[in-house]
Amino acid sequence: MTTSPNDFAQRLKEQILPLRAQMDVRNSWLRQRLDAVIPELMEREGIDMWIVACREYNEDPVILTLLPQPVMSARRRMVLVFSRGADGSVERLVVGRYGLGDFYTAAWNPVQEEQESALARVIRERNPRSIGINVGEEFAFGDGLSHNEYRWLASALGESLMDRTTSAERLAVGWLERRSTPELAVYPSIVALGHQIIAEAFSRNVIQPGITTTDDVVWWMRQTMQDAGLAAWFPPTIDIQAHGELPSMPGMHGTSRTTILPGDMLHCDVGFIYLGLATDQQQLAYVLKPGETDTPDGLKAGLAAGNRFQDIHLEQMKLGRSGNDVLHAILDQATSEGIKPSLYTHAVGFHGHAAGPVIGLWDHQEGVPGRGDYQVYDDTCYSIEFNVRAGVPEWGGQEVVFALEEDAALSGGTAYFLDGRQERFHLI
Repeated sequence: MTTSPNDFAQRLKEQILPLRAQMDVRNSWLRQRLDAVIPELMEREGIDMWIVACREYNEDPVILTLLPQPVMSARRRMVLVFSRGADGSVERLVVGRYGLGDFYTAAWNPVQEEQESALARVIRERNPRSIGINVGEEFAFGDGLSHNEYRWLASALGESLMDRTTSAERLAVGWLERRSTPELAVYPSIVALGHQIIAEAFSRNVIQPGITTTDDVVWWMRQTMQDAGLAAWFPPTIDIQAHGELPSMPGMHGTSRTTILPGDMLHCDVGFIYLGLATDQQQLAYVLKPGETDTPDGLKAGLAAGNRFQDIHLEQMKLGRSGNDVLHAILDQATSEGIKPSLYTHAVGFHGHAAGPVIGLWDHQEGVPGRGDYQVYDDTCYSIEFNVRAGVPEWGGQEVVFALEEDAALSGGTAYFLDGRQERFHLI
């Protein structure tokens, strides 16, 4: 490696807001989302009151996305209450020992009553017909109420109020997947940071063929993200495919060799979180052999097939369709065009593998019951993740896996990539 991670990371860091400025941005987004998204979703799901309850260090997957910065965890037992009025407006309350500024109205005085009594009082005063709680069968994001918190809630509310409870699973998923207008405006620049990291990693600034290993590049990526102030949400990976070298294990497409050599096709998978939003990207590189000036045509054809598959994917992302409907429409069209695909797209947002419809899994190309039956909504984001397989003539017809992943949005009924896509190999 001729460039240390810190050299590039410092240039990357210049594009990252200071921590306090990040707080201001995220809190402005949160306030807008609380004011606009919560009332809409509660009406959509027919829920009059939503209760999010958890304890410190055993947080519900939803609650941290509902709390203002710089809050990093629940404090003791924290209970958020959203109560929808007859006019459609939503009152936001916190039944907890610690306040949350003007984001939520404090509804409990610990000196005057017990916490469970305060919660029961809040509910009785508002008399909701339906009370949403975070229990659900399909999405982990909507099943954050722990067993003991459920018991505590049942004790606090009593049988008559508990009879009004219903699953808020779809409400929780809807809250997490929905992107606001300001978030959609900034998301492309976040995704662009990932593209910069990949481009630098797949260059001679980082890779010296014959010396550099895949682990060297992995750790360069991890250290670069750390130094720039980006939080990786999974360890990045680098793998190799090469002429005459078959996968080391069934179901895998990379060889067991780790030293990068001329003639290798490299693949990366990398993602991080910045301003509370996650990226997830996979791209390809080719290491030129002596005398070569470009990627072999067979490899370029495989990437082109992947690009065509992406076109099909975006075209088939229709509002109101279920994830399974989208999956089948994409695979049917791609197969009819002679493409050999495997599709496993997922939502992206507050989490990397985020809340929203599942559009295939690598081991479930026939559809995913439950999570795949959830429909596609507007103002949502996805990692378009898949692979296509194609024989490469220059490699004796050897079948090569072209795995790609780019982050996209669906807004105004139209799907588009947040920061473009890879259409040419990175050349090393």
